[in-house]
Amino acid sequence: MGRDASEGKRHDLLRRWFIYRLIVTGAASGIGRAVAKLFLARNRGAGRVLLVDRDRGGLQAVASEFGESASILPIDLGMVDAGSRVVTAALGDMGGIDGIASNAGVLLPGSLTTLSVRDFDQVFAVNTRATWLIAQAAFPIMRDGGGGSIVATASMAAWTPAPSLGAYAPSKAALAMVMRQLANEWGPYGIRCNTVSPGPTLSGMNKELFSDLTRREARASTIPTRRLGDSEDVAEAILFLLGPGAVQINGTDILVDGGLSTALMTTGLQVPNAPA
Repeated sequence: MGRDASEGKRHDLLRRWFIYRLIVTGAASGIGRAVAKLFLARNRGAGRVLLVDRDRGGLQAVASEFGESASILPIDLGMVDAGSRVVTAALGDMGGIDGIASNAGVLLPGSLTTLSVRDFDQVFAVNTRATWLIAQAAFPIMRDGGGGSIVATASMAAWTPAPSLGAYAPSKAALAMVMRQLANEWGPYGIRCNTVSPGPTLSGMNKELFSDLTRREARASTIPTRRLGDSEDVAEAILFLLGPGAVQINGTDILVDGGLSTALMTTGLQVPNAPA
């Protein structure tokens, strides 16, 4: 194959990976809102987004920022029929699906010693099953449309459990494996599936945790970048994986943790300051 033909083939491949119609779950605030905002800004009026969350008021507030480019679906993603309802709404509002940013999540603290079955099931229903059900319902549309990209928000907790995250950490680990499984099954159809795993982030469920300045600074001091992440940090990683720059990335997790996962052995130790 000549150079011109090879470059032309790659150009066609990259065009296929541009995302114009995106489903964003957990879109009423935090990372989901940041994903929608960055996505629409970069598509410069060409993009459409379906904002999904159980918080109707939050969705309406976010959608008001985007005008006709956004539609909303208030729904509890823990319901068994949530996946089909999300995809039906996306087809009605956008006419198709190019990508999914699955960001909705719930945290019910507790150890596995004391956690109730009801709470365990609820966490897995929202954090793990919902992504699979939405993806499963969207599969034939994305396959017949030539492919697409799905990115789910996992967590650093998927790789580093903590005593109070008895259901949350396993649910995010399961989510990461679901996405790797889908990457293996759907890659031949042009559908890429990846995850991002945020570390400590000033967003959503962590905002109250880090509202205390002393606690926030103490946590930041354990991170090599010496700062907590924010919603935009994670949204940038999600948009990268959704887009054509990640055309050969499939079945991968990107840690957005400032290097914290590489520094766990030094946490609590006296580490000399870096040389000037």
